[in-house]
Amino acid sequence: MDAAPVARNETRDTLLATTVETAASLWARFMGLMGRRSLPADHALWLTGTNGIHMFFMRFPIDAVFLGKPHADGSRTVLAAKRNVRPWTGLVPLVRGAAGVLELPVGAIEASGTVAGDVVRLG
Repeated sequence: MDAAPVARNETRDTLLATTVETAASLWARFMGLMGRRSLPADHALWLTGTNGIHMFFMRFPIDAVFLGKPHADGSRTVLAAKRNVRPWTGLVPLVRGAAGVLELPVGAIEASGTVAGDVVRLG
């Protein structure tokens, strides 16, 4: 997995994460955070090209921010922000139009004030 420097909510001028891992392959997206004991504070996993996630075999809850396709400047619109998604709850409902999901520690959405309609930049 590759790492990008940050995920920033440009609408609110807040940080979602200071370290972002990218899962671009089908296998990396499927594995996601499975097998990990936690996601460190200020870290995130960016799942490219997907509009849904699952929580099978997860050991901890997460926040999930569903982002649309990139704008010309590379920023993306938040289509949905799901807080405290519990482990072992199966499939999270698909978000129409999403082109990636940012998985974050619980509390990141609240701390950053992120809501649908905000603009986020990765990198």
